[in-house]
Amino acid sequence: MKAFLLAAGLGTRLRPLTDRLPKCMLPIQGTPLLGIWLDAFAGAGVDEVLVNLHYLPEVVVDYLSRRTGPPTVRTTFEPELLGSAGTLLANQAWVAAETMFLACYADNLTDFDLRRLADAHMSQGGPATLTLFRTDQPRSVGIVELDDYGLVTAFTEKPAHPSGDLANAGMYAFSPSVLDHIDGTAPLDIGYNLLPKLVGKARGLVLDGYFRDIGTPESYHKAKQDWKRRTKA
Repeated sequence: MKAFLLAAGLGTRLRPLTDRLPKCMLPIQGTPLLGIWLDAFAGAGVDEVLVNLHYLPEVVVDYLSRRTGPPTVRTTFEPELLGSAGTLLANQAWVAAETMFLACYADNLTDFDLRRLADAHMSQGGPATLTLFRTDQPRSVGIVELDDYGLVTAFTEKPAHPSGDLANAGMYAFSPSVLDHIDGTAPLDIGYNLLPKLVGKARGLVLDGYFRDIGTPESYHKAKQDWKRRTKA
């Protein structure tokens, strides 16, 4: 199984923490977010990961050169940001022969077992499976509606008037055919340019365990505290 780890963002909301580090290299209990994700992929049976880079790529490349163990990691540098969907589309050939692949945002912190996502996708048989969580800030995320069978019946990215609190967690299992739905000029975003086209086709999986979007210094500080308590438990 292959996976994309989307890590090219500038991390502007995290400054000054990201003045010298890309946000995927921010440490949590001494391990960069990037390393936590690679360990999670390895635990889920992912053999190969593609990491997209843009801001301070040399920091990531240096870390990866010193890292040992699975999975195999390749990087792709984007001189101009392609956006999350743009990165998938630009590397479509890499996953064309796969039954499925994963795609995750590197600036989230979670202990969710990605094997559950892969297993759910394979058992449900649809083109996409979205991992979801309950949010207390529904206007700042993508909001999903599900029917009684877990089918996505509506999706709105950062709605002005949210219909609920079930939010996109930025962890996906996709069949390669979904990439045919992406069109337009980069940058292209999964939330704006792909997921609305999968309404009525994709399935949702509500995660269990810990999840936090690390988008601000405050959320990063909270994540470090939470993870420390978690590892002591």
